[in-house]
Amino acid sequence: MRLTIKTDYSLRVLMYLGVTGDRLVTIQEISECYDISKGHLMKVVRHLGHIGCIKSSRGNNGGIKLNIEPSAINIGSIVRKTEPDLALVDCMQADGKCRLELGCKLTSILDEALQSFLKTLDKYSLADLIQNPSGLASLLDIELVSSEN
Repeated sequence: MRLTIKTDYSLRVLMYLGVTGDRLVTIQEISECYDISKGHLMKVVRHLGHIGCIKSSRGNNGGIKLNIEPSAINIGSIVRKTEPDLALVDCMQADGKCRLELGCKLTSILDEALQSFLKTLDKYSLADLIQNPSGLASLLDIELVSSEN
């Protein structure tokens, strides 16, 4: 199984926003940090906004930031909402057909494996991914804004 780029980028955007806290961040900033297409990120950000994870503000001082606390963003849920198809093989799709359908155990075994995979992801939130914000900020070359002013 391999997650799509959309899911990969969604998790990266959420981690970036989780590290930057309440600061508004531009798509351009994230694009440059990860060296990924701004156009593709715009689609990812639109989707993350649609599912309620981030909020955006327009204008010269606009940007994006998390809409909910990192501890409330479940990784399993994000994967389910961004992956278009979690069927591991064609016959697991709703319209999938197979000559072995009536006697094959493979689909039930693969489904069990998929459920285990998702159950593991369900144990974690964005907060778990960003436990060391200063370490991640250093890796991403993000300057953290101190809340002590």
